[in-house]
Amino acid sequence: MRLPLPQLASQSHPPNHIAEVIETSTTEFLAQCLEPDSLSFAQMPPFGSWVKAADEDSGNQIFGVVYHATTSPLDSVHRATALGLSLAELREQQPQIFAMLKTEFRVAIVGFQPAGNEAVYQHLPPRPPQVHQAVYHCDPAEVVAFTEQLDFLRTLMDMRSAPVDGLIAAVIRQVYQLRQLDRDWLVQAGRILNVLLKDDYDRLRIILAQIHP
Repeated sequence: MRLPLPQLASQSHPPNHIAEVIETSTTEFLAQCLEPDSLSFAQMPPFGSWVKAADEDSGNQIFGVVYHATTSPLDSVHRATALGLSLAELREQQPQIFAMLKTEFRVAIVGFQPAGNEAVYQHLPPRPPQVHQAVYHCDPAEVVAFTEQLDFLRTLMDMRSAPVDGLIAAVIRQVYQLRQLDRDWLVQAGRILNVLLKDDYDRLRIILAQIHP
């Protein structure tokens, strides 16, 4: 399936650069958030939010949705312990804490845009982004254009490592907001889900019940 997509913004000074790919596979990738400039925890991207990364060899821009995120110690031997301090107190008394933690998130790949092409394809790319490639938040206009078609819902439905029903609900909920509560689009998404779920009305009802203004 092909559909038009706005030209991607220049990456010379990317305002939406949030993470770096550290593990990759055909259907998904793992990214680690960049360290914040100030004493703070890295900003974890929301469940179901849209991100993009590049396969530099082919020039493909790869789109995906966040389905899992964690914050954990850099040192896998030692676990974090409760300190009973506020964020402000942590900054004052234990500033080293912020350098000892990492935030990572997993992304389900849902499509790609070839280099120099205004069309986007809603199926898995030939290759995922390479390790150490930058990860960016998608612009709202990119998400709206991508979701003119809904073939990507089948890709999400086939995910085995993700909480599929909750993820689909979160993705549709976010897109519904970005599309200014476009009810016609929401009805179309519900019809497609009904086909994919093979008349499993209880499951469909649970997914749709999680979608709200």
